[in-house]
Formats: sequence, C-alpha cells, structure tokens
Amino acid sequence: MRNNVSKSLNLALVFAVLIATGCQQKAAPPAAGGAATQGLPVQTSTVALAPVPQSSEYVATIKSRRSTAMMPQVSGILTEILVHSGDHVKAGQKMMEIDSRQQQATVSEKRATERQKKAVYDYQTTEADRQRKLFEAGVTSRSVYDQSQQAFDNAKADYEAAAEISKTQQQLLDYYTIRAPYDGVVGDVPVHIGDYVAPSSTSPLTTVDEGKDLEAYVYVPTERAGQVKMGLPIDLLDNSGNLIEKTKIDFVSAQVDMSMQGILVKAPVHSAPERLRNAQLVKARVIWTTTPMAVVPVLAVIRLSGQTFVYVAKQQNGRYFAMQTAVTLGDSVGNMYSVAAGLNPGDKVIISGTQFLVNQMPVMPMGG
Repeated sequence: MRNNVSKSLNLALVFAVLIATGCQQKAAPPAAGGAATQGLPVQTSTVALAPVPQSSEYVATIKSRRSTAMMPQVSGILTEILVHSGDHVKAGQKMMEIDSRQQQATVSEKRATERQKKAVYDYQTTEADRQRKLFEAGVTSRSVYDQSQQAFDNAKADYEAAAEISKTQQQLLDYYTIRAPYDGVVGDVPVHIGDYVAPSSTSPLTTVDEGKDLEAYVYVPTERAGQVKMGLPIDLLDNSGNLIEKTKIDFVSAQVDMSMQGILVKAPVHSAPERLRNAQLVKARVIWTTTPMAVVPVLAVIRLSGQTFVYVAKQQNGRYFAMQTAVTLGDSVGNMYSVAAGLNPGDKVIISGTQFLVNQMPVMPMGG
C-alpha cells in the first residue's frame, strides 16, 4: 500500500515539473518577438545636397616653358661628361667637353697671323705718317705719299681681317665646352665618353629643363569645343587619382590639332620640380560645371548583379524598415558618391550592417 502511495507522489512531481517546463518554453517567444519588433540597430546618414563637379578626365603632358635640347655645335670626340640625368645645374656650369686640340691649334695659328698683320700695320702706320710729313715739307712727291697711304690702308685691312678671323676661331673654341644655358634640371644623357658628335646629329647630347614655369598641355575632344573657355578649372591628378594641384585654363588654341583631333588648352603648373617634371604624363580633370546633387557615403552603396542600390530606413506605423532602393551614381566626391537618380534630400540611408539586411527588414536607426 505504501509503495503505491510513493509511486503516485513521484508521478505527481514529474508531471508538475513537465508542466512548469512547458510553461517556461511557451513564455520565451514573446520575449523574442519583442526583440524582433525593435529591429536591427543600424547607423544612418541623412541625404543632403552638395556641389558636385561635372567633369571629364584626359591625359595631360607637363611641359616647361624653357626647355633646351643641347645639340653639338662642332664635331669631335666627347672627352668629358660631368653631369648625370636629374642633376641640378646652374647657368654657365660646365656639363661636357669635346676634344678641342685641333681647334686650339687653329686658334694659335690665327693669333700668330694676327700678330704678324699687326706688325705690318704698325710699320705702315708709322711710314704713312712719315711720308705725310715729308710730302707736306715738299721733300717727297705726291706719288710716293699716295703709295705709302695705299700700303697703310692695305695693312690696316689685312690686320682687321686677321683679327676677326682670330676672334671667330676663339669663339668657335668655346663651342667645345657645353655649358648650362640657365638654372635647371638635366634630362636624359644618351651619349658616352668617346662618342663622336657632330652638328648634323639628330639626337641631343642632353636636355636642360628649367624647374619653374611649367604648363599642363591637354587636348580636349572637338565635340567639347563649345564648352572650352578661359578660366575653366582643371584638377591635376597622379596615377593613383590623388590631387596634385588645382589650376585653370589660361590658353585655348584657335585651331584643331589634326594629329590629336583635339583642341590644345594649357594651364599653369606651380608644383615643385621634385613632384612634376618636364614631359611627365598626369591625369587632368576638366571641370565643366558644378551642380548641387544628392550625395551618399561610399559605405552605403551596394552593387549586386550589375545593379547599384542603397538601403533607405523608412518609417511605417511608427517602425523603421530597410527599403532596398536602386540608385544611379554620378562622380565620386571624396568619400561620397553623387546620386543622379533614386534618392531625395532628407532620406536616411543605412551605412552599417548592410551585409545583413534584406528588403523590408525591420531596423532601428542609431544616427543621421
């Protein structure tokens, strides 16, 4: 009898535990449902209008307003090369030397001839003066006086001609020393010691580019001719898209370049020579107009299957939902994208947790 009572009590206890457990399990869903009602916490950013440049990107060539190709003016063997590519040189600095021994011999010969002619000229000067005095004193005849005067004139002409030849040969000797025409930077040096150079050569010994007064040469397609004007802003960019400097067009060609099929425009460049050099290629962004447009952070943009969209937090019946919205993007502005279509100022775009979102999912905006 006692065993039966014990069994009945045990069964009652088990049944009570099961009932309690079942009640707890059924009470859990409301708590979970309350969390779902709040939605996923997300950061938002309010869409605003910002000035967005409407631009086109082209290749620009940096050129120096003073760039000199150092061509040989005389023939000979290179005996010295005192500079390297990239060296900074001062005006008049010696850069190269061409073997000038033959020219030096010629200069010595012409100077000797000049001294000889000078001696004859000096003698005839004295003789002409002596004959003039004798003629005036009635000692010599007019014929003798005229002959002395003629000899003086010939000696003078010979001396002056010899002096000019000597001077010319001396100037020619200077051409054997290649000097920098102004302060600048040495370009490529394709020649070597021992090379024979001549004025007929088509290749320069080197180049010297002045490190200032640089210009950006940009060829704008002819279909944009109506938009090209003086003062149009240009952004110069490096190959990574980083801004080098901002400048403006200060020259517009009146003709179309047939080889480039474009219109040449120029813009001054003020960057340091260490950053930009002659003949360097950079990107040039020509800014046609600046228009107020909606902008969104880059983090808000999602690309899927060739389509671009964002999630907009929209309120319905006091709750927020993530609404997938297709957008048409324009140019980037720093860390923002301009939006040509799909959004309006005041929209709250979601910028965090976008990888977890699905269309019409409840969310809880935390900012923006």
